[in-house]
Amino acid sequence: MTHKPVRKAVFPVAGLGTRFLPATKAMPKEMLTVVDRPIIQHVVDEARAAGIEHLVFVTGRNKAVIEEHFDYQFELSETLRARGKTEAMTLIDDLLPGAGTTSFTRQQKPLGLGHAVWCARELIGNEPFALLLPDVIVPEKGRACLANMIAAQNTSGGNYIAVEEVVPDLVDQYGIVDIDTSNGDGGMWPVKAMVEKPAIGTAPSNLSIMGRYVLQPEIFDILSRQAAGAGGEIQITDAMDKLMTAQPFHAVKLAGRSFDCGSKLGFLSANLHLGLQDEKVGAALRDEISALL
Repeated sequence: MTHKPVRKAVFPVAGLGTRFLPATKAMPKEMLTVVDRPIIQHVVDEARAAGIEHLVFVTGRNKAVIEEHFDYQFELSETLRARGKTEAMTLIDDLLPGAGTTSFTRQQKPLGLGHAVWCARELIGNEPFALLLPDVIVPEKGRACLANMIAAQNTSGGNYIAVEEVVPDLVDQYGIVDIDTSNGDGGMWPVKAMVEKPAIGTAPSNLSIMGRYVLQPEIFDILSRQAAGAGGEIQITDAMDKLMTAQPFHAVKLAGRSFDCGSKLGFLSANLHLGLQDEKVGAALRDEISALL
């Protein structure tokens, strides 16, 4: 049996980026660059590679540059064409979403991730959708995870959460899933519960929720009635916990690792990891790191 396909993805990009001040005073954190492109471009590339057709951005004040980034830049294109910069022109054209495949809506107040997702309800409609946290980068090795989640939903329905292993001593810093290990294939398991930042020694597993989801549209009705939770914000985890009483959730293990570019260490690590893989600068960067060490 097939189900409604996942065609749309939500990118909640309204956050203030306070962990990166003063860099993010005027520049959205999503536009900080990892190697040669903004963080949000890496995340959008992942979504498009997984088959997403329509990109829905939930923005806030001072985020207009994100919309400009995904728009056609006439002056830039004409200048590149006049100067014969065909390689640069091809790169820009390949990254540009098709006409009518991006939508932008506003989250007027910073009321939490759950509220940001709810703001996209009219653009998503009655369809399952992907949710990608815009400050989490997944290198190419791990990009099959989102594609696998979408394929599973298209075939079987349900909801899916990407997870990755964390050191047991750090479980109190993450949302952790309790999985049914007796009913899985080693890479995908039914979820029994989600525990937010459990005390060390009490966590049901060391699998943390890492910022990629495939959710059914019924989540919007729950979010419309969701009370504020941790931090006084409307939390997507609380809404998923309620949805799990009516619909199945599965955890899908990420191959490789992700990088939380919302933290300074994660951002620097992502630049080093992807920089070392870059064909043009990888070898020289490796030499530079060796010299510094």
